[in-house]
Amino acid sequence: MKVINLSEHNSVLNQYLREIRDVNIQQDSLRFRRNIERIGEVMAIEVSKVLAYAPTEVQTPLAKATVNTIAEPLVLATILRAGMPLHQGFLNIFDHAENAFLSAYRRMGRNVHGEEQLEIVAEYLAAPSIEGKTLIIADPMLATGMSMEVGYLALLKHGKPKHTHLCCTIGTKQAVEYLQKALGDPEDVTLWCAAIDPELNEKKYIVPGLGDAGDLCFGEKL
Repeated sequence: MKVINLSEHNSVLNQYLREIRDVNIQQDSLRFRRNIERIGEVMAIEVSKVLAYAPTEVQTPLAKATVNTIAEPLVLATILRAGMPLHQGFLNIFDHAENAFLSAYRRMGRNVHGEEQLEIVAEYLAAPSIEGKTLIIADPMLATGMSMEVGYLALLKHGKPKHTHLCCTIGTKQAVEYLQKALGDPEDVTLWCAAIDPELNEKKYIVPGLGDAGDLCFGEKL
């Protein structure tokens, strides 16, 4: 699995990252959502650079012109609810893509030894066939990597994609290592992160991170 950390290169993306991390600026939920969306737009353009293209002829008022356009079908998927603004950013760029939606949530369970552990539960999936298509999964916070893994495996029930791009705003070194191990390091999967942070706290929140992306986007939940 190829891993791309976009914060290693200077771009306007870093401005949006700074603002979503800032405890004062992020209190403006409208601006927070828009910054997540803009990160999705920048990431989508970066992803677009590695897709397959083919020449397309178009008639202008004066003559015919040839333009290279994306030549592979795309499916944009997200994990509700925090993923919606990031998904919208991708959709703003890939406006002809099909879409898929998955619900997932955290809960505490117990392993075979009776020890308490975090589980990710997926309950709802609405998706087209992804057979032979390019799949893009947008999930803003890659804390443990478990929700991304659950989403990816659930979507595989709708076919085998040509290539999968896992896209997050902020990930952790632990999550990257987890996905590399859990997915078997496949060559047809690329992980894109706007930034990769060093650690998780005891509640499995990313540090320094930015807090709860879903709550900052849409308000606190019970």
